[in-house]
Amino acid sequence: MKHMGTKKIVYSALMASLIAVATMIIHIPSAFHGYIHLGDGLVLMSSILLGPLAGSAAAGVGSMMADLLSGYAFYAPVTLIVKALAAMGAGLLYKKLTSKSGSITFRLFPFLSAGMICSGIVTGGYFLFELVVYGKSAALLNIPPNLVQNVFSLITAGTLLPFLLSRKEFKDLSFQKKK
Repeated sequence: MKHMGTKKIVYSALMASLIAVATMIIHIPSAFHGYIHLGDGLVLMSSILLGPLAGSAAAGVGSMMADLLSGYAFYAPVTLIVKALAAMGAGLLYKKLTSKSGSITFRLFPFLSAGMICSGIVTGGYFLFELVVYGKSAALLNIPPNLVQNVFSLITAGTLLPFLLSRKEFKDLSFQKKK
């Protein structure tokens, strides 16, 4: 398709906006300077729907914008990096595990594997940041809420992805080769 580059940019910007909104709309404060939200489910989805590169850009920018607009500006730079890396890792793993099938469909094992990578990078990234900024006790205190956040992310993405991956619009954007 001739306009695939433009279309992918538009979908990436739309996904970044959706991530920001999903992060801000349900906003449950956690133990120490964090909050539980639905945005991380879309972070994972962005890497699967748009591919590792476009998905990581959408994930990082959308999550960072949510922090900036929600009064967590101090976290915005680390959020940009952590969420982009999480989406990149998840997207690369999903791509590798599904590349032999030649079609973009929902696959449970690759999805769960990518979700675990995404969750691990997010939890680990924020743990390292909070360890440096707040110390060991505070960093450890935020691990359980981050794990709860990861479960919500997998549920959100796992509920929406089968439907979205069946849509022609996302098959056209797929990073996988067509038969």
